[in-house]
Amino acid sequence: MSKCPCKSGLDSKKCCDPLLSGEQTAATAEALMRSRYVAYARNDMDYVERTTHPSMRAQFDRASSQEWASKSEWLGLEVVGSEKGQAGDATGTVEFIASYKLGDQDIHHRELSEFRKEKGVWFFYDGKTLRQPFIKAEPKVGRNDPCACGSGAKYKKCCGANVGA
Repeated sequence: MSKCPCKSGLDSKKCCDPLLSGEQTAATAEALMRSRYVAYARNDMDYVERTTHPSMRAQFDRASSQEWASKSEWLGLEVVGSEKGQAGDATGTVEFIASYKLGDQDIHHRELSEFRKEKGVWFFYDGKTLRQPFIKAEPKVGRNDPCACGSGAKYKKCCGANVGA
């Protein structure tokens, strides 16, 4: 029993493997997105191409995708959220962060992907790369907080006195 690379917490045989083998089709847009992540991790470009919407397949660069996937060490997937994309929907979006290592660089690719369902089958339609949110490492110092320099004075009377002047 091995956990699925899509990080669903499920065993691969009960998660993405049946989708990649063609035994099943994805019930939701998120399930398709997860299986496509696994396909990239396993360098299964047949699956990636097959699950790309027919109207978008001409834009799929198989050779460069295959090269990129084979050079990457796939670290995990985080689903940030989804909208629609359930069994009864015709469209859906999934926002995710795919983490991988390329050379000595850790990369966290954040994307909002659009999926469309035709004749009961989900397809990846298009994706938009999102900027990573900026997270400040230190807490924000308020005007009336003690100054971080250790003087004991309020920030606004010490180091913050000339900020914005």
